[in-house]
Amino acid sequence: MSVDLTSADLRAAVQAGYLTEAQAANLQALAANRIANRPEPDDEPFEMFRGFSEIFISVGLIILMTGLVGVSALMTSPLLVPAFCVVLSAVLAQYFTIRRRMVLPSIVLVCTYGAAVSALITWYAFANLLDVAEPQTITAIALALIMAALLVWYRIFRLPFTMLLIGLAGVLLAVALIAPSDVYAFMSGVNMTSIMSLTSGSGVPFATLGAGLVAAAVALRFDMRDPHRLGRASASAFWLDLVAAPAIVNTLGQTAMAMEGGARLLTMALALLVMALYALVIDRRSFLTAGLGYLAWLIWMLGNQDGRGLDWPVILILIGGAVTALGAWWVPLRAALMRTLPQFPGKNRLPPYAKGDL
Repeated sequence: MSVDLTSADLRAAVQAGYLTEAQAANLQALAANRIANRPEPDDEPFEMFRGFSEIFISVGLIILMTGLVGVSALMTSPLLVPAFCVVLSAVLAQYFTIRRRMVLPSIVLVCTYGAAVSALITWYAFANLLDVAEPQTITAIALALIMAALLVWYRIFRLPFTMLLIGLAGVLLAVALIAPSDVYAFMSGVNMTSIMSLTSGSGVPFATLGAGLVAAAVALRFDMRDPHRLGRASASAFWLDLVAAPAIVNTLGQTAMAMEGGARLLTMALALLVMALYALVIDRRSFLTAGLGYLAWLIWMLGNQDGRGLDWPVILILIGGAVTALGAWWVPLRAALMRTLPQFPGKNRLPPYAKGDL
């Protein structure tokens, strides 16, 4: 009896340790060549849990960690609980992440670890460095240490979701380094939207835009290591793109809102077009999707500021129609775009594209 192996089977083999990512990619390429060089136009792999047992275990972990947080209120040193949560998360991850390879419980554990280690580092930094450094400097040091702690977790457990937390820490670190005074102004009650435009003279938009571009570049590097989307590298890129897209859209959208007349909508439309083209090139629907909701909110805010009405139905029709069209014809549109583009460095390391027509 013959058995047809799918991309999901190969990913499962990689996760179980039966194949390396390189071996799985070679098998995928061989299969593609055997069907006239036309790889299957599959969706982006996305997995939050593999069964209800993972949900059940995750609920138990959340209840357990919540109880530990409650216990901290009864202790003379409340930092004992975050320290214990760091150790407990690492111990449980050895079982649920490395041995059982469970997705959702692993996400709960890394979130617990991230929150606990953030509490420890922030408390220690402000308790011991206030006499020798400014609060802005201490904030940057704390964020750098938190980011380093998350990188250690990723190095040990290779959990792709960790990249989402690392990316968020990176955005905050960039803002703390480039525009610390603006952050403290915001904490004092200044309207953040007034300093988010690239034309405002603030360093915040440059920090968020730069961090978003760096996150997108790192995600692209991960994707190029795993063009057939079989291993952890591709999954790590997925989570990084969820940080990169909103960071970029936030800066460009706020800059557009600061403009006058039709230039605002034109800038937003151009930003969306560029993001759509980039998402097609790298074959990442998630990159575009991550920024759409935020973009819709910006357009709605723009309509309210004008006092005349870009109503929600109009916004939903425009964005929904564009997303539906892209989703329906993603594969042939990407194929046409990739064939049109000239050869550029790394093009042959991107996900393969189909040869079909619209």
